[in-house]
Amino acid sequence: MTPAPRIVAVLPAFNEASRIGSVIPEAAKAVDAVIVVSDGSTDDTAAVSRRAGAIVLEHIENCGAGAATMTGIEAARALGASIVVTLDADEQHDANEIPRLLAPILDSSADIVFANRFGQRNTIPLVRRVFNHLGNVVTFAATGLWIADSQCGYKAFGPRAVREIAIRMSGYEFCTEIVREAAQRRWRIATVPVKVLYSAYTLAKGQSFANGLRTAFKILLRSFLR
Repeated sequence: MTPAPRIVAVLPAFNEASRIGSVIPEAAKAVDAVIVVSDGSTDDTAAVSRRAGAIVLEHIENCGAGAATMTGIEAARALGASIVVTLDADEQHDANEIPRLLAPILDSSADIVFANRFGQRNTIPLVRRVFNHLGNVVTFAATGLWIADSQCGYKAFGPRAVREIAIRMSGYEFCTEIVREAAQRRWRIATVPVKVLYSAYTLAKGQSFANGLRTAFKILLRSFLR
């Protein structure tokens, strides 16, 4: 009998002590283990996460979302994970939808699943819609793949993607790097519409326009240098 896949959730987190304690138990309902990577947090993110039952890894300094995500994926590999789900630690992503992201992986129809916040009726501020479209355009220019929500951190990686993924970009541009990995490695791709909750807290954490432009420049520069 083929053993059931070991499913691990990875939550990169920077100063999320006020939110992450509610995300971990919700995610734990759908996975075998939850890994939190506290990315140079100066608050109680690590302690709150341990109390909530997560495996906690700590970066001494803030390395960026991409670096934290890769640290979590590597730890999941060490645990023997064959499937990894990544999601934000700030309650923006509904952890109850993890089973929907896992479905195309579990039925062997996809190697990677991208959540799509724009696939159903979510209340998304105009500025976020503009940033997302810009990110999609830059991602398409760099990879040749059109992903409807390329910059969303909510993803599921199947066994092949877990084995092969290698994130080198440390900042927000890692989302585009993942799309490039999918294109270059010819992973089978699925997208799943998801709910999203924006609040004053999550909106304040978003990239500024200047940071968004710098991220776009890094993505395009790296794509031409590879």
